[in-house]
Order: sequence, then structure tokens, then C-alpha cells
Amino acid sequence: MGMTWDDVVRIASELPGVEEAAWYNTPSLKVSGKGFARLRSEAEGGVVLMCSLEEKEALLASGDKAYYTTPHYDGYGSILVDLEHAQPDQVAELVEEAWRIKAPKKLVKELDGS
Repeated sequence: MGMTWDDVVRIASELPGVEEAAWYNTPSLKVSGKGFARLRSEAEGGVVLMCSLEEKEALLASGDKAYYTTPHYDGYGSILVDLEHAQPDQVAELVEEAWRIKAPKKLVKELDGS
């Protein structure tokens, strides 16, 4: 059985300052008002996670069917994740990376214990 949006929310809730909100009229996760994860309405189980363009290219090049994109997201720092095929540990890593992209430095330092 694959992961669900609730699993993503549970993972993210362990990070400082995370709040559930709507973004583009879909459930999302934000930190300091900035979205870093969003459940896509157009594809069941599909989640948008912020990432660097380099990370996106690497995930797409890996051939893992859990990671994909659409023309709408070309050139944009986000990856689409099919939760049915994604590995929980890798999703947890990607959620934290997405959070770090949007989180204020103060919260990143809090997470890192410095």
C-alpha cells in the first residue's frame, strides 16, 4: 500500500512552524505563509513538493516512476510525486528539503539545533 496525503502531513508536522492551509484551492502545507507541499486535485495521490531544479532533474533521470512532471511545471523548482509508488523514507527527505527551501533561517536553525 502506498502513502497518502495524511502521511505527508504527519511527516511535515514534525518540522517547526508547519501549518495546513489551502493553496490553489487544494490542501497544502506552509511554513511562515509559504507553500512547500500541495496535494494536486487533478491526479489522485499526486503531491507537488518544492525542490531545486538540480534535484528535480536527478529525480526524473532516476527512472523512478514515483517522480514525474508535466509541461505546466517545466522550469519550475518542484517535483510531482505519485504517493502510490514513493518510498516513505525518500518522501520524508523530500518534504524536509521542500520545507528548508521555504522556511525562514530562524526555523532552519531551530531544526538543526543551532
